[in-house]
Amino acid sequence: MTRSLGGISFALTLLLYSSVQATTSISHVYIVYLGANRLQNAALASSHHLHLLSKVFTSKEDAGRSMLYSYTYGFSGFSAKLNSTQAASLAKMNQVITVFKSRSLKLHTTRSWDFLGLTVDNTGHTPPPQLAYGSDVIVGIFDTGLFSISISSLFQSSLNLKICYFRLGIWPESESFKEPPEAKPIPSSWKGKCVGGDVRCNRKLIGARFYLKGFEEAYGEVDRTRDREYRSPRDRLGHGTHTASTAVGSVVFIVSGFAGGVARGGAPSARLAVYKTCWGKDFEGVCTEADILAAFDDAVRDGVDVISASFGSSPPLTPFFESSADVGGFHAAERGISVVFSGGNDGPDPGLVQNVAPWAVSVAASTMDRSFPTNIVIDGGFTLTGQSLVSQEITGTLALATTYFDGGVCKWENWLKKLATEMIILCFSTLGPVQFIEEAQAAVIRANASALIFAASPTKQLVEEVDVIPTVRVDILGGTRIRNYLARSPTVPVVKVGPSKTVIGEITAPSVAYFSSRGPSSLSPDILKPDITAPGIGILGAWPPKTPPTLLPGDHRSVEWNFQSGTSMSCPHVAGVMALLQSAHPDWSPAAIRSAIMTTAGTRDTSNDLILSGGSMKPTDPFDIGAGHINPLKAMDPGLVYNTKTEDYVLFLCNIGYTDQQIKSMLLLHSESSTTCLPSHSYPTNADFNYPSITIPSLRFTRTIKRTVSNVGPNKNTVFFVDIVRPVGVEVEVWPRILVFSKCQQEHSYYVTFTPTKTSSGRYVFGEIIWTNGFHRVRSPLVVCLSNSGFVAK
Repeated sequence: MTRSLGGISFALTLLLYSSVQATTSISHVYIVYLGANRLQNAALASSHHLHLLSKVFTSKEDAGRSMLYSYTYGFSGFSAKLNSTQAASLAKMNQVITVFKSRSLKLHTTRSWDFLGLTVDNTGHTPPPQLAYGSDVIVGIFDTGLFSISISSLFQSSLNLKICYFRLGIWPESESFKEPPEAKPIPSSWKGKCVGGDVRCNRKLIGARFYLKGFEEAYGEVDRTRDREYRSPRDRLGHGTHTASTAVGSVVFIVSGFAGGVARGGAPSARLAVYKTCWGKDFEGVCTEADILAAFDDAVRDGVDVISASFGSSPPLTPFFESSADVGGFHAAERGISVVFSGGNDGPDPGLVQNVAPWAVSVAASTMDRSFPTNIVIDGGFTLTGQSLVSQEITGTLALATTYFDGGVCKWENWLKKLATEMIILCFSTLGPVQFIEEAQAAVIRANASALIFAASPTKQLVEEVDVIPTVRVDILGGTRIRNYLARSPTVPVVKVGPSKTVIGEITAPSVAYFSSRGPSSLSPDILKPDITAPGIGILGAWPPKTPPTLLPGDHRSVEWNFQSGTSMSCPHVAGVMALLQSAHPDWSPAAIRSAIMTTAGTRDTSNDLILSGGSMKPTDPFDIGAGHINPLKAMDPGLVYNTKTEDYVLFLCNIGYTDQQIKSMLLLHSESSTTCLPSHSYPTNADFNYPSITIPSLRFTRTIKRTVSNVGPNKNTVFFVDIVRPVGVEVEVWPRILVFSKCQQEHSYYVTFTPTKTSSGRYVFGEIIWTNGFHRVRSPLVVCLSNSGFVAK
């Protein structure tokens, strides 16, 4: 017996040893982050990276074969294929700040600019902001590539802004990216280029690159047959083309069909640079962090002014500086580049917002005031209105889902093998339940039906979608009325649907999309995220004509414009506004631009009521909308801004656990005194970070925080007075209550003292501080979590 146990023990030891050996021998792509890059020579930086990597390999040649990218300009670091032992050895080296695996991230997938107040009506004496600013700014898009033949030439006036997009590439022939005759020369600061023979650049589309090493290391060579991807900056999935046209698409005056009119981006005169970091994989956009950081490095070197990136990863969130978004965004902002990310599509549950670093802007998604009412007429008399994009009238026989699907559950696997030819089927989301409308659409297509009437909560319906089968959306009340009519009817009812109409201004907007990810931040609850909300529902944008509008098998339609929804769509709206602000105020920092957008945002809808939260129909709070809904015209002249200095970032980095030496390595410019973690930095909160919003994540006793504002208004001699909306159960005092600005004093600090006046455990309450001078209204949301249960309020 003893021998037998000993044999088992020996076998288990061998098995465990083999398992450990196998684990340490498995290689993954890791990113080694070294901080700011102070070597002016890229070759020297790459040589240094290879020398460092060689320390965990037996030869320099093996290390060279392992390396994917050497990041040599925007920041210092490299990505390489390593096993866990090698990664751990590198992490212990003094020069190394962080080592983390390269993860795969997912994408967050016209009328909107009119709704935001940015018109292209040029009949007045002064050109509108969309036409007056932007040509001197370059916007970089990180995405799925580009398609270039659509109708958006509006963004090419006399501006030289450079906007960078990290996404799925672009379709370069789209009208949105054509060079207008009046376009000025490309800004002399631009150092980028077009890579790949099938994308030609011009004075609008001035740069296009693509990044594949990380993707192919993770998934193998791009499958051009199955995924039909282009091994170039050209877009296959459509996402990159759509988002790029939303941000900086040129003005296109003829758009037929639904939502027709003038199509354009937010900064139609801005220049566009595309960085294809995301690739089609089983009809999804996948982006690896090694490729994303390579795009950040190139974008900083190329000379972009704004970076827009619509991707992320659902919580749990990795620590700061252990993700490509944090590292790349930090060093881009440090060099004066505004960075904006989508906040994610994991709503409406709280605490799931993504991309929460304080040096970048995180965007929520909201609706606009456009609707597509569609009449449903049964037996020529019973009429009900739904929402759809039905271009022609459809006539069929009305049928309940119970006739064709087991239990009335409209899912593919529940089909009863009975054909529903020329039938219009009524399905309920509550039976099953059917979580996504696409499930019901696939089911009725399998049954060979003519159309679908889908009944669901109105807060969870995305109306402006190009459906693979004609679909009319109604609420549960409407669906119940149709079902009851059918139950009482002595004959089989005949139903007529559509055609749909486009109606502007008859619905209240904005409201926050139910899917939009909410705060608080699960990584830094003392920084309010999301920062802002912008239109992200039913956004019409340019589309590759070789890509079907739904990406579903069997969809062979070709379109040059398509509707899309998601925080991926709201993100480029903010990027477009940033481009206009950068052009109008070239001396503003990324922090000043963020502040202008946040402190001028609105919290009320078109009926002057509080913005509603989709998914609940209750009024929103800052966790839904951040500072509020973006207002581009007011952001042009915010009055005061909250700037961020090196000391603020040092405070933040100290409080999240980095040492003095690491902080010195991370900052591009610093002095010895500015990079020291003082004892006063020891409390575990960043509430004193000079952010436009104020968040106290745990208020037990009286607490005082500091903010500093700068006057950027046209009047250098002005006086601002404070107004306070106090959170319930919290006394708020501001000192001083008056800020007097003069030509000699354009910056002032003020202090806010919070005192709990009631006992509570973990309850969030909200308020605001508004500084006014009779013309400007500078608003900061207050977020306080009362956590004083068991403590006596002072």
